[in-house]
Amino acid sequence: MKTVIETKGLSKTYQMGDVAVYALRGIDMAVKRGEMVAIMGSSGSGKSTLMNLLGCLDQPTSGDYFLDGKNVNALSKNEYADIRNQKIGFVFQGFNLLSRTSVLENVELPLFYDRTGRTNNPKKAAVEALERVGLANRMDHEPNQLSGGQQQRVAIARALVNQPAIILADEPTGNLDSRTSIDVMSVFQELNEQGITIIVVTHDSDIALYAKRIVELRDGRVKRDGLVKNRRSAKQDELDFRNGTSRIKVTKFAEIEG
Repeated sequence: MKTVIETKGLSKTYQMGDVAVYALRGIDMAVKRGEMVAIMGSSGSGKSTLMNLLGCLDQPTSGDYFLDGKNVNALSKNEYADIRNQKIGFVFQGFNLLSRTSVLENVELPLFYDRTGRTNNPKKAAVEALERVGLANRMDHEPNQLSGGQQQRVAIARALVNQPAIILADEPTGNLDSRTSIDVMSVFQELNEQGITIIVVTHDSDIALYAKRIVELRDGRVKRDGLVKNRRSAKQDELDFRNGTSRIKVTKFAEIEG
């Protein structure tokens, strides 16, 4: 498989007065097209900083970041914005939906910033994205009329509408209960099976087991990077919940290779 993301010595330092805070200390990692990767770590490990760099929301202090073989470090602000709009879909913990705007209009929003003209019919593209996450029958609702899980599905549809190669999800289940979290991870697994590269940042070891691979950060460095031996199926976990046989357990690193 082709490498879609590669970082070499990626570092980020923040200056807090006279104190230098080293958020990332030389991250070397690669993600191949079609992978589903969980980036794990406790608070302060650097996982959110890494997500911001991978999403072209921030620039590194040093090191290189290659996206589809192109070094993005030297790009202009407009080029950064184009990459965010055309290649990457974002899903956040807080949904970030416009409260007094319909579900359909929320999903259409990224298309208004697409300068490529790839989409002639934004409404049709938004409807198709909502169909992919099972919410076409809610397109005329406003976000406050939906459950938390449905709102996150809308956010995923919004991330899909520009047909990105990569979806970056920052703590996408952080505001959801266990059952709803499984429902959301089922959507991500389905999209990954369709060929979309998924990167999920999470502190939750249970959620990480839905990925194919886990990258664990500690103090701004990669502590462990390995494949998940016993990957969980969200569809099976949904079925177990319905049958009252759910046995969700905490991730053991013995289940991760590498």
